[in-house]
Amino acid sequence: MHKKAIYIFFAVLFICSCDEVEDLLTFRINDSANIRIESASPLNLATAIPTPAVTSNSRQEFESNNTKADLVRDVKLEQLKLTITQPSGKSFSFLKSIRIFISTDQEGEMELASLDNISTTSGVLELVPTAEKLDPFIKAPSYGLRTEIVTDETLTQDVDVLVNLRFKVTADTF
Repeated sequence: MHKKAIYIFFAVLFICSCDEVEDLLTFRINDSANIRIESASPLNLATAIPTPAVTSNSRQEFESNNTKADLVRDVKLEQLKLTITQPSGKSFSFLKSIRIFISTDQEGEMELASLDNISTTSGVLELVPTAEKLDPFIKAPSYGLRTEIVTDETLTQDVDVLVNLRFKVTADTF
């Protein structure tokens, strides 16, 4: 009985230690981009919104967390939040659905996050991230975002949107 208690104690200690080590090797990277949804967007048809390339601050984040790109072993999108910056007081009620894709020249394109059947009167919208591993995209010095929307209301003016991305990164240290 005494040996069994010791084994259980060490098993619990090992499990707790693994979680603590994992926490020490996990950090967040925040990036942002701006998109403009033009008032000429057609109703009920998928429309692509051009987005400039995002210069990632990942290299600085890797260094400040005592790691480097080749030691990164797991990157997932933790949050993608959209905020209308102009016009003031505008809500996302005009959107029916939205999909955001990430790409690099080397990796091609992958869906990053989406939201369907949108019904909100808020100027802030949180998309549902995919569970895909995003390591090669975050290791790159920059990546592209492509936004695809379907509207269900006519826009009378352009809508400027801030895209905030938060990635959860797990890496080994030097």
